[in-house]
Amino acid sequence: MRHALSETWSGLRRNAGITLAVIMTMWVSLSLFGAGIIAAQQVNLLKDEWYDKIEVTVYLCTAKLQTGGNCDPGQDATQEQKDRLQAAITKNPEVEAVYYETKAEAYAQFQDLFKDSPIKDSLTLDEMQDSFRVKLVDPQQYAGLASQVSLMPGVQKIQDLHQILDPVFKWLGALQWGTIALSVLLLLAAALQIGTTIRMATFTRGREIGIMRLVGASNFYIMGPFLLESLIAALIGAVCAAGTLVFGVWFIIMRNAQHTLEAFRWVGWPETLISVASVFVVAIVLSIIPTIISARRYLRV
Repeated sequence: MRHALSETWSGLRRNAGITLAVIMTMWVSLSLFGAGIIAAQQVNLLKDEWYDKIEVTVYLCTAKLQTGGNCDPGQDATQEQKDRLQAAITKNPEVEAVYYETKAEAYAQFQDLFKDSPIKDSLTLDEMQDSFRVKLVDPQQYAGLASQVSLMPGVQKIQDLHQILDPVFKWLGALQWGTIALSVLLLLAAALQIGTTIRMATFTRGREIGIMRLVGASNFYIMGPFLLESLIAALIGAVCAAGTLVFGVWFIIMRNAQHTLEAFRWVGWPETLISVASVFVVAIVLSIIPTIISARRYLRV
């Protein structure tokens, strides 16, 4: 062990510049990798929260609003059409509950929502629409209900939050995977740097390695200092990345975002711990595998 530690320290001093480059590359790449994991968890939290609240709203025809749908010109949806719609929605196995909202209730809700806004008086009671608000068993399964009622008489349009949320989560997912992809490229660069460092170290110590081979030293005994060198560099980079992630979550999310946007669920320490643990696992794997590959190839004498 004393020999391994002595050779490791000697190797770190001889290759200080390359070792520093490896640490910096690992720091940046692991920080991006951890940020991608945190972003993925944040997107999943938002999906779980918002998709669970999604309701499908079926707007009925009104004489004042004739813009598409299955409406008779100049007429509100008839009571018979409303009854058929309600019966069809209630019998649908995808539906958990259905609520009927009248024009008056919709108008009162509009007035209350925009009571301090200039648009409060932009709509009249006659311009509001009766609607069915539908709670689904599985918020992801909404297409069947939409296709069923969209062609029924008296339906002006169908609206659900998927039309708004899906594009948002699509772009968030693209950003998340883009971050991870960039981090993977940087991690690959770090692995190549580690491999190059080991090749240089084995070349520098070629005579010493030859002597150890002649006296019967095992592969692990010879390889030990090289493994420790790469492992130390990777762990230092991982510690720096973990500190960056912890500070980022604390400052950006806990100190600011949680107080500014209180309606959202935000990641916390449990999610950060998962990200930090993943960073250390990746750092250890990336330090060991390139070292073993390089050492097995270049330690032959």
